[in-house]
Amino acid sequence: MSSHGGNAATAGIGLGSAIAVAISWSLHQSIIWAIVHGFFSWFYVIYYAFTRPGGLSG
Repeated sequence: MSSHGGNAATAGIGLGSAIAVAISWSLHQSIIWAIVHGFFSWFYVIYYAFTRPGGLSG
């Protein structure tokens, strides 16, 4: 019996990257920025959360 991994993690896309790309696209509508922010993944997500009104910092 062989196991076939068909999830996003084996494809190279993590949850942080997906969230970062979604946030970036909703703000900038730019493929370049989405790629850059996807590369930084969780760092960009945390930055976004702290710099938005009503985010983690209140």
